[in-house]
Amino acid sequence: MISSLADIEPSSRGSLISIGEDSVVDSFVKFKPAGGLGAVRIGSRCVINSGCVIYTGNGISIGDDVAIAANCTLAPVNHAFEDADELIRKQGFLPSRGGIRIGNDVWIGANCVLLDGAVLEDGVVVAAGSVVRSRLHAYGVYAGTPLRLIRQRVPRSRSTDGPAAGPQQPRL
Repeated sequence: MISSLADIEPSSRGSLISIGEDSVVDSFVKFKPAGGLGAVRIGSRCVINSGCVIYTGNGISIGDDVAIAANCTLAPVNHAFEDADELIRKQGFLPSRGGIRIGNDVWIGANCVLLDGAVLEDGVVVAAGSVVRSRLHAYGVYAGTPLRLIRQRVPRSRSTDGPAAGPQQPRL
């Protein structure tokens, strides 16, 4: 379901925005084609909460069963700014670092920023207010700025102790 209050700007360059079956795009989510020709592909059963801004840039791929909390920004694009004699807005954009790739069963907390080159493997959790610009390994729980791994989730199917292993304590 896409809220009637979501804002999906049309692309003058033909960037594709596709939203999978049973996914929810809440009120005041903004999709903005800018900074590249990348497509945005959102899998099935995803939830994107209000206040999120999603730029198409160099492309975004979101797997299935992903939850993105309120007020997150996904920006798969970087401005050029090296020439101090030229206005930044006239310098264009840097080459792609691969866009943004989000696996399945990922939870992104409120107010996170994901930048070009961010890769979130399956099962990742990102704590509120974090900035992500690199690869986050499967089932890791990440927090902070700078971002760091605070614990590892262990799926029962991969646990050596079986279902009775219980949750791991965070490493501080």
